[in-house]
Amino acid sequence: MINPSDEIKSKLDITEVLGEYISFRPAGANLRAVCPFHQEKTPSFMISPEKQIWHCFGCGKGGDIFGFVMEMEGLTFPEALRLLAPKAGVTLRSTDIEAGSKRNRLLDVMEAANDYYHRQMLGNSIIKDYLKNRGLQEETVRSWKIGYSPNSWDDLYNFLRSKKYSDEEIFSAGLSVKKDGANKYYNRFRDRVMFPINDIAGQAIGFSARINPAEKNLEAQKMGKYINSPQTSIYDKSRVLFGLDRAKGAIKAQDLAIIVEGQMDVITLHQGGYKNVVASSGTALTGEQIKLLKRYTNNLAMAFDADAAGQLAADRGIAEALAQEVNVKVIVVPSGKDPDECLKNSPAEWETAVKEAPSVMDYYFTKIFKDFDINKVEDKRGAAKKILLMIAKLSNKVEIDHWLKRLAEKIDVDENLLRETLKTSLGEVKRPGDGPSQINAQRNAPAVSESWEEKLSALLLALMLKYPDFIPYVAHNVEIEHLAGLAYRLFYNELIIYYNDNSQIEYQKFRAYLKDKEVSHVALLDTLSLLADKDMAEAESGQIKNEIIKIILSLKRAYYKTQMKTVEKAISQAEQQNEPERVTSLMQDFKTLSEKIKELDI
Repeated sequence: MINPSDEIKSKLDITEVLGEYISFRPAGANLRAVCPFHQEKTPSFMISPEKQIWHCFGCGKGGDIFGFVMEMEGLTFPEALRLLAPKAGVTLRSTDIEAGSKRNRLLDVMEAANDYYHRQMLGNSIIKDYLKNRGLQEETVRSWKIGYSPNSWDDLYNFLRSKKYSDEEIFSAGLSVKKDGANKYYNRFRDRVMFPINDIAGQAIGFSARINPAEKNLEAQKMGKYINSPQTSIYDKSRVLFGLDRAKGAIKAQDLAIIVEGQMDVITLHQGGYKNVVASSGTALTGEQIKLLKRYTNNLAMAFDADAAGQLAADRGIAEALAQEVNVKVIVVPSGKDPDECLKNSPAEWETAVKEAPSVMDYYFTKIFKDFDINKVEDKRGAAKKILLMIAKLSNKVEIDHWLKRLAEKIDVDENLLRETLKTSLGEVKRPGDGPSQINAQRNAPAVSESWEEKLSALLLALMLKYPDFIPYVAHNVEIEHLAGLAYRLFYNELIIYYNDNSQIEYQKFRAYLKDKEVSHVALLDTLSLLADKDMAEAESGQIKNEIIKIILSLKRAYYKTQMKTVEKAISQAEQQNEPERVTSLMQDFKTLSEKIKELDI
């Protein structure tokens, strides 16, 4: 019987597989490309269609289609086998992949849950009507496998248990929550519209769950309009873009990726013929997400919501993109609050907005100078400061030179003066690429001067390391965004994933686990391991839990207050733009956050 890997290789051409990730050009009988595994400007990555192999003469890596996919996706051989088999039309037997592969088991759990949710949606007239009223065709709903999680505590859990999945597997996939003080589990998602989040190969790895539009329960509403799967070993939201599995071909063909905020934006735009659209799922683009997009294009067009939160997310994403020398345009949505509404209200306006999207710096020049009178010295100074902040985020010296000249002409000041200002007063402006998103272990160590919230985050992590019995309690009560400081958030994510997979924290094994990660946290682990002993070496279990509870309450309170400030700014903007309905909605958001803080104080 033919070996499955040989069968797959015989049915898939290397150019077909690699072509989904990188662009290449002919080089004699071979093909040449810029290596996706290290930074280079002169292409040194060669592909041999004849031999069905690849090799980079810059970094020395090479192999066949399996080696490439394993390197690109961070997979084991059995996982790469599973990913490529459907593309080749090869059916794998259970013995062809590792029986004990945790990743494969979790992917199986997610697939089963995805099927279950979709069947529940097909039998629910309220959800079907909601999706229809949102303008989605039945074929679109089925294609994207939109689902519904019934208002039940255990229906999905019982279904998955009947399929022989263990409590640990269901929990590790992010589908269940463990009850405090008991070895019992219940459904994480209840009475919500379910949007599956897929990896680049189209396999479900998480969910974005929207509250039932007919839901009147205030407690359910307090949980948020959308809740997402937690970080798991198969789902890391900073490394996933909603819809990229479907959009990558169109992005490559059109040499452009359109980035929006929400899942409905992506689905509606795809239905409307815009197949090169992906979503950041309501958060700012991360460096890892931009690296994903750079596999297919170096051109991004961002269409974030016009509210304060949307603009803040756009600004952060733009800064990350500029640091990686990506060409960025900004789609100014002409009508409706988001692309979904704009396309439904006026397809022609959306098409024009995409075609006429200005470059990011042109966009900021227009946006910033609209609020200033450059005939006034103080306004001229204020505008220059804001524009220079954007110029400081650029990586390319030619671009920096161009925009400094443009700014000098616009405000009629000496160009050298602007250059000096950029070097001195803005010399400490950090580009996103300079921070912890870079693969640099030392930059993941805590800063010398930390905020109060960062110090609390560090202490919480230190206590979790020293007293791992409290990790399930913390994981159930603390979301990653509640912590302050990117390094601490990343460390918390790794700690939870490791504990879920191992049910314990053994220092040396955990240290070895961190050492093998792309972003090393070993130095931070060493520091945190000493921190708990510094202040609480003699504390008893009861004191430890009380301290953990106090820290969690403080971190949540600080997080909600920060969110309230963002909403306050959005309310002010909506009032200035005379948008009464949006003001009402934002006031409700503000009230919800205020109530959450009050609940913490009880």
